[in-house]
Order: sequence, then C-alpha cells, then structure tokens
Amino acid sequence: MSAASPEQTPVPLARGAPTAPAEERGTTSFPAKVVARVAEQAATEVHGVGSDAGGLLGFGARRDFGARPSVEADLYGATAVLRLNVGVAFPVAIAPVLEQLRAHVTHRVQHLTGLSVGRMDVEVSWLHAAGAGVRVLL
Repeated sequence: MSAASPEQTPVPLARGAPTAPAEERGTTSFPAKVVARVAEQAATEVHGVGSDAGGLLGFGARRDFGARPSVEADLYGATAVLRLNVGVAFPVAIAPVLEQLRAHVTHRVQHLTGLSVGRMDVEVSWLHAAGAGVRVLL
C-alpha cells in the first residue's frame, strides 16, 4: 500500500467539531462596551497617549500614561463609532500622534472584533509637559 500525499489525506475532525462552513454556523456579536474596552487598550499602546486616572467627579484625578483613555462606542451593524478622551505628552507634534492613535485603534478594533470603524472622534483634554512643575532660571 502506498502512502497518500498530504493533499489526499483527510484530517479527522475532533469529537463535537462543527462540520458546517463557518458562515453557516451562526453569528458572533459584541456589546458596545466590549468594543470600547478593545479601543481603550489599543489607545494605551500608542506612545505619548494617556488618560485621567482616579478621582471622583473630576476631583483628585491624575494624569497617567499607564491608564487606559476613556472610550465610548456605538455600534451600527458591523460598524463602530468611537469617541476617545485622551491626554498627550508635550512638547510633541500633536497631529502625528493623533494620526498614529487613529490608525492604531482602527487597526486593532478591526483586527480583534471584525468590525469596521466608521468614525472616530478624539478629544485631547490635557497636555503633559515633560518638565511640568520644574522652573528653569535663564
């Protein structure tokens, strides 16, 4: 008996494995809150982007580059609409940082959820100066 080529050898299915094609097995859906969390994590991955952390009703909040920026998401079918509130390190060119933020968040949301990002509004609510609180006498 001759050995079969890999193309001709059927792969045994695991017990209970679905036999129907993926598109016939059903749908996967995400609540808007899950999409917002994915976008928050993606925003955290962009250098120079931070968030307000802690505090109550705006009091006692601190600027934190390790915290996730706040994101709100609305879903319209397979399209997500995102609203981000971020802080940015300063002095840097803000426009390129925001372009990188938009591109990275869009890519990660699309890759991880399969949803397209139809619109993304970004509010920069604070800037963090590199030498904040330090005065230099010239």
